[in-house]
Amino acid sequence: MSSSKSENLSYEKTLYAIEPSVYIVGAGPGDPDLLTVKAQKLLAVADVILFADSLVPEQILELCRKDAEIIRTANQTLEEILAIMIDRVRSQHKSLVRLHSGDPSLYSAIHEQMHLLAEANIPFEVIPGISAFQAAAAKLKVELTVPGLVQTIILTRISGRTEVPATEELASLAAHQASLCLYLSARHVENAQAKLLEHYPAETPIAICFRIGWPDEKIKVVPLNEMADCTHKEKLIRTTLYIISPALSANKGRSRLYHPEHSHLFRSSHN
Repeated sequence: MSSSKSENLSYEKTLYAIEPSVYIVGAGPGDPDLLTVKAQKLLAVADVILFADSLVPEQILELCRKDAEIIRTANQTLEEILAIMIDRVRSQHKSLVRLHSGDPSLYSAIHEQMHLLAEANIPFEVIPGISAFQAAAAKLKVELTVPGLVQTIILTRISGRTEVPATEELASLAAHQASLCLYLSARHVENAQAKLLEHYPAETPIAICFRIGWPDEKIKVVPLNEMADCTHKEKLIRTTLYIISPALSANKGRSRLYHPEHSHLFRSSHN
């Protein structure tokens, strides 16, 4: 083995001889290849994996240690999950990965987990993951911020069992006509479509993205006024993301960054 390879292996072994702690890991939208390198390394060494099995695909478990304790949590409450975390880290001195779908900063319910872990004096770290809107844009081969057309991305949801603050009501956000990524809204799609149509033209293209990154993913691009009909036709009630954006039909628009007339710190203009 070369000395450089030996040094790299030694470095990784030292870095990931992890202490007893909770690692809240974003598992991405579903495709195991979209996990971060850090997430893969943590999965490879962690003693315990808390696995949100209703939202994270089984294939990701293939990256775990063969002797790791795998605990499925789809049917468990926060109190039950927290008790497992405290027991494994404090009492058994084990390292624990808590796998969440997508990125933990979006609709992952980690706020209360972190608060309770801090109260219990349990160390934890958050590892980001790719969100469904990013994976969907890649699949669609679009940029959601097109110069001269749209420069803002809004990530939101419609009110349902969890209320959205009045200041973030969908119709008011739609007034910006930005690239709007709508999570957790398939069960209320008629209401969502009506509110979006208050501000977006009926022919605005939308992408209906089901289980992005999973083997059975579906992506349909339809006009906004067909959003509800398509959702019902495809029988989508969960794990569905809507992207409403003029960028989906953009055929022009150029960033100043690489324009020959634009100068910046690293390049003079060519005019």
